[in-house]
Amino acid sequence: MDIVCYSHLRWNFVYQRPQHLLSRFARSFRVLFIEEPVFDAEKAYLDNHQNEDKVWVIVPHLPAGLSDPETTVTQNGLLKDFFDFFGVKEFIAWYYTPMATGLNPSFTPSLVIYDCMDELSAFKNAPAAIKKRETELMEKADIVFTGGNSLYQAKKNKHSNIYLFPSSIDHHHFEKARSMEVDLPDLQEIPSPRIGFVGVIDERMDIDLLDAIAAKKPDWHFILIGPVVKIDPASLPQRQNIHYLGAKSYKELPFYISKWQVAMMPFAINESTRFISPTKTPEYLAAGKPVVSTPIHDVVKGYGDKGLVYIADSPLQFIIEIQNALYMPDRVKWLKAVDSVLSQNSWDNTVEKMLFIINGALYNSNQKAVPQKEGVYV
Repeated sequence: MDIVCYSHLRWNFVYQRPQHLLSRFARSFRVLFIEEPVFDAEKAYLDNHQNEDKVWVIVPHLPAGLSDPETTVTQNGLLKDFFDFFGVKEFIAWYYTPMATGLNPSFTPSLVIYDCMDELSAFKNAPAAIKKRETELMEKADIVFTGGNSLYQAKKNKHSNIYLFPSSIDHHHFEKARSMEVDLPDLQEIPSPRIGFVGVIDERMDIDLLDAIAAKKPDWHFILIGPVVKIDPASLPQRQNIHYLGAKSYKELPFYISKWQVAMMPFAINESTRFISPTKTPEYLAAGKPVVSTPIHDVVKGYGDKGLVYIADSPLQFIIEIQNALYMPDRVKWLKAVDSVLSQNSWDNTVEKMLFIINGALYNSNQKAVPQKEGVYV
């Protein structure tokens, strides 16, 4: 059985929930990851390749100027031919974007799964039809997964078979940051203390908060790693102690985090962050870095309320909490508490639990149970 995933995120953009889950599912399934189209071709075609995670990444390249109906029809034709060529018969349709509900290349999935990782309608430049499309997707989905507690609470009454699977952690990958001794050329000239952020830099970041903190603490250095999207890079605060290092690969992240003293999550408190459950929270903690965050609900619940993350709602409070993080009185005790919480959570365990639910749904619909492989488990 195959998994055919429709995603609004590109596989090589930022390594996050879809990549963590589907790379693990690729141990038991053939996974076809279909990205949104690129309008750069004279004649429509599909670019496809199997990456190092054994996932087939498929990118439709279409002519510019197509209407929405023409775009859908063209993609369906390309995908039908591709499915025929690849021998796709029984498959699970896995959605990250409700906008893909119109894609139906003449095949009927054995199961429809909606992995709702964000409230996409609240994001900047969200398609006007996305709420309507999500309603349609919720109606056709056999299973709904949610990527955080806030999302689960918002969606739980909209589907009868919905499950909470918050951000997990590849503990081994990020734990390496606790003992790394590697010189990084783009950090060598940046003094300590270093306070770092990894992730997409967009409308969810409180750039005024970052600017205010940096202005008040010129001897602290703020490092931001990640792509700038949906906002004008010229709008970002520019100070001698703010350093934008651009995007880094997932493999490189532990090396950079190892060189910080504190990790930060200066998220704005607005509609776009109301339902987020940042994957970087457990990643920072696994790396052994104290974390200071604005009061994002899914960070406060589960991390802040356990004393694992410092919570601040103003520039002054953010400075105080960074100071507390820099001079944590009992780091050994804190790390022990961190490891205790993180030991209960991993992407491998998440996939195992999802497989159990998927098998149950297939069994209940009189389908053949999904074969499981030991490689998925830990």
